[in-house]
Amino acid sequence: MVACAEEILKALGLHYRISLLAAGDASFQSAKTFDLEVWMPGQNAYYEVSSASNCTDFQSRRGKIRFKDSMTGKTVYAHTLNASSLALPRLMVAIMETYQQPDGTIALPDIIKQQGLF
Repeated sequence: MVACAEEILKALGLHYRISLLAAGDASFQSAKTFDLEVWMPGQNAYYEVSSASNCTDFQSRRGKIRFKDSMTGKTVYAHTLNASSLALPRLMVAIMETYQQPDGTIALPDIIKQQGLF
C-alpha cells in the first residue's frame, strides 16, 4: 500500500519521504505505521499525505475475521492492514506550491496533463 501511494507521488514529481512512526506516535491498534510526507515549499516543512499500518490481528479479533490455515488446519485470525490513500487537499497544496511559476501561474505536472484532467 505504501508503494502505491509512493508511485503516485513519484509520478507527480513531488519531493517526499517515508517515516516509520515511533510506537508512541502510532495508533493503539497498529503494530507498525509508515507515514508518507510531501515537502511543501511555501510552508518549508513536510506534511503527512498518507499513512499505512500493519494492525496484525487486532482488528480481525474485534471483527471476528478468521480463516482456516491450510498448513495446520487450525482456524486463526487474519492480519489486517489499514491505510489511507492520499489526502487530496494537502496533495493539491503541495502541487501548487511546488509548481508555481514566478508569474503566479501553476505549471501542472505532466502526468496530470497526460491523463486529460486539465
